[in-house]
Amino acid sequence: MKADDEKAVESVSRMLEKDFFSQWLGVTIIEIKAGYSKIKMKMRREMLNGFGIAHGGIAFAFADSAFAFACNSDGRTTLALDANISFTKAVKENDVLTAEARQVNKTSRTGVYLVEVKNESGQLVALFKGICYTPANNDYK
Repeated sequence: MKADDEKAVESVSRMLEKDFFSQWLGVTIIEIKAGYSKIKMKMRREMLNGFGIAHGGIAFAFADSAFAFACNSDGRTTLALDANISFTKAVKENDVLTAEARQVNKTSRTGVYLVEVKNESGQLVALFKGICYTPANNDYK
């Protein structure tokens, strides 16, 4: 494993220890590398809206967790500056979702990431784009 990837695993592991929301979602890490994360979770009944499908906030939060892990993989505290999501397929109770976040571009202060959320059949259920910002003083720890 490359040094950058080892640092990424260490950084995200530390982050997840204190990320009680991702823990509540039931997020498990599949793979972490520099600028990349792949996570999974299972949709539970309390995550559904009144139509019996995933509440959009849950799907957004899941993608946002993958985004956060990828953009903080270098060990520097990075915050979301902008994010949006498109829902492409309904998600139901017991669906197992995978979110894969990839760095598209990174400068010393900002980064752009795309996150694909898929169901257990490999169907795209959401597409998320996030832009992150690294503060100069990096004091958000």
